Amino acid sequence: MGSLDHSLPSLSVDGLITADGQSYEQGIRKQESPILSDIGLGGGSGGTILLFVHILELGGSSAISAVGGNGSPNGGGGGGGGRIHFHWSDIPVGDEYQPIAKVRGRILVRGGSGRSQGHPGEEGTITGKECPKGLYGTFCEECPVGTFKNVSGSDAALCHSCPKNKLPDRGMYIAIRGGVTEAPCPYKCISDIYHMPHCRTTLEELVYTFGGPWWFGFSLLSLLMLLALGLSVARMKFASGDEQHGLLPPRRHAQLDYSFPFLESLNEVMETNRNEEAQSHVHRMYFMGPNTFSEPWHLPHSPPDQVKEIVYEDAFIRFVDEINGVASYQWWEGSVYSILSILAYPLAWSWLQWRRRRKLQRLREFVRSEYDHSCLRSCRSRALYEGLKLSASADLMLAYMDFYLGGDEKRSDLPPRLNQRLPMTLIFGGNGTYMAPFSLHNDNVLTSLMSQSVPPTVWYRFVAGLNAQLRLVRRGQLRMTFEPVLDWLETIANPTLSCHGVRVDLAWFQPTASGYSQFGLVVQLAKDVQPAGGSVNRCPAPKPQSRIPKHDQPDPINENGLGMMNNKTSGYILQDKGLHIPKEGRMISYPLSFILRNTKPAGHQDLIGLALSTLILGDFSLVVLTLIQLYSTSLLDFFLVLSILPLGILLPFPAGINALFSRGPRKSAGLARMHALWNITSLINVVRHLHPFLNLLVVCQRCYFFYRMLSLGYITTAEIRGLKEGSEWWLLPCGLILFKLLQARFIDYHIANQEIQDLMLYSKDPGLFWQS
Repeated sequence: MGSLDHSLPSLSVDGLITADGQSYEQGIRKQESPILSDIGLGGGSGGTILLFVHILELGGSSAISAVGGNGSPNGGGGGGGGRIHFHWSDIPVGDEYQPIAKVRGRILVRGGSGRSQGHPGEEGTITGKECPKGLYGTFCEECPVGTFKNVSGSDAALCHSCPKNKLPDRGMYIAIRGGVTEAPCPYKCISDIYHMPHCRTTLEELVYTFGGPWWFGFSLLSLLMLLALGLSVARMKFASGDEQHGLLPPRRHAQLDYSFPFLESLNEVMETNRNEEAQSHVHRMYFMGPNTFSEPWHLPHSPPDQVKEIVYEDAFIRFVDEINGVASYQWWEGSVYSILSILAYPLAWSWLQWRRRRKLQRLREFVRSEYDHSCLRSCRSRALYEGLKLSASADLMLAYMDFYLGGDEKRSDLPPRLNQRLPMTLIFGGNGTYMAPFSLHNDNVLTSLMSQSVPPTVWYRFVAGLNAQLRLVRRGQLRMTFEPVLDWLETIANPTLSCHGVRVDLAWFQPTASGYSQFGLVVQLAKDVQPAGGSVNRCPAPKPQSRIPKHDQPDPINENGLGMMNNKTSGYILQDKGLHIPKEGRMISYPLSFILRNTKPAGHQDLIGLALSTLILGDFSLVVLTLIQLYSTSLLDFFLVLSILPLGILLPFPAGINALFSRGPRKSAGLARMHALWNITSLINVVRHLHPFLNLLVVCQRCYFFYRMLSLGYITTAEIRGLKEGSEWWLLPCGLILFKLLQARFIDYHIANQEIQDLMLYSKDPGLFWQS
């Protein structure tokens, strides 16, 4: 059909085109000769169909046939199949390529079947014009994906496999119109997150720009070390005027220690105005509650026995109602705190501290200028608005009201001397958490009062050593962490204090309605005091006592020395045997206490500062690399990491730099704690990024792959590629977690070095402790 010069533009077949060979049955039926029926005649061979055509379309029920005929029953062989040839004209190539044949029907060239001893005919041939480059087969189709053909011809063997070394690990060959005519074959990356030509992520492109992972890691580490050295030098120059190195001994003429909380110097203690203030002091009344939105500060309504002689009880009750109302918080303040606690706890803590400071200022203004002091009996105190003074600890968790004489009471027994005040209660500030460790707040009044029996230098040293021990007490493990404090009191503190006629005991006080318990000291008279002139280091330690004089007499509870105080100061004295501490409730943040904890100072401030600078810079570098990886793989994950705990993954860096470049140990320690909070917040962000459910799928996938490899001895190429694809995503998050855990530990050391700059505070040798 058609000719070489005039080919058919298109041929559409919906029926039959046949050139079949004649079978024996057909021939004998036509001839009707009995002689021919006994001869073993073979079938006729198929004919030739030659099509000169440009486009062929063969319908589903149509056929082009050139089959051989069947042989006779007497041993005739089958006829051979015929020949069908397609001579295509003007085969399109390249981008203009279109399929030239749509074959849904059948093309038959089989041989006829033989009978009895006869053999079947051979298969015929189906041929086509030679195909140009990139095309193969009878119908000049495109070579399969992953092969190329750079010569003319129709044989499928001419489609050669593309070279494997030219295909990236994350690449896959693609089909192009007209077939691939030369190597290398075109390919694309298996996902849009990878970039041509090497099918790498944005992060990997950055890494390989520097020569690969090893060279990139070496370059990054070198840069971090240089920057950390620069930061350390700049920090030392910036803060050199305010910092003292923890390994340096105290100055010869400065026996007062430099530990946190910072205590006033001896010269300030001896100032005249402070002595006058202490001489008129009657009693210190502590507020109850931790000053939180759920439980603000509040005073008990009943006046203490110590102030009943200088106040009107009814007016005092009204004063307590007023000041408790001022101390309470608005509902929206607690709501803001709850919302911020969910979003980012460091912001919630900053909000809480800010509102605490505002509340303290408001209470001071109320006591100083707004309240008319009508509860005081002294006319002079009411007229001058004196006689009441409100103060608080540095952590804003403990507040107290000091009562002073007005000067017109004309009472010879007021104010009482120290020995008349004993036993005296001293409440700890803080609550034993990382952000607010326990501490004994010391001020002018307490120092001057205790100086009636204990020299100021001894008292200051005691307070510094006690605060150093209290730093290590942890909420959630009070029973275990208070034991070293008790041991320190009995072996270091009381043997020396007893030489001056007093001893101290650890105590906890009756919890509030919400269950919040306060801890502190009970200062009482010591027994078996060595005569004056004896060395404080040789002074024998008194026996543990829980007895308090008659006006504050305890009721013994058990033979272990645990005593219960009077009803006005309800609580218990804690001693070595059997720490009867109320059962603590575990907060949801309890597991974080194993990461954030106050530790003993390690010294070596410069070295720890350098290590911390390196970790801060390394952490920020890994954060940036992680964000680049997330941005190149999933915008959703990128925005989730930034928005869940908002910007928590980015803020540790500025918080750390701010802490390093702050002036003064107190400020540096406070900012370092905020840095620790942001660091743990960002750690939560990183853990969320790991997607635990996806992690489980990856683990299951690996287990399946290894099972296949062990049971079958092989795994497919696709499985190998899938195994490779899931083997690197966790490196950056895991590295970031490691950096943040190390950073948390070095932040703790840095804080300890700032707050405790005298390492002898932790000495177990009483001589070294008191002589430092």
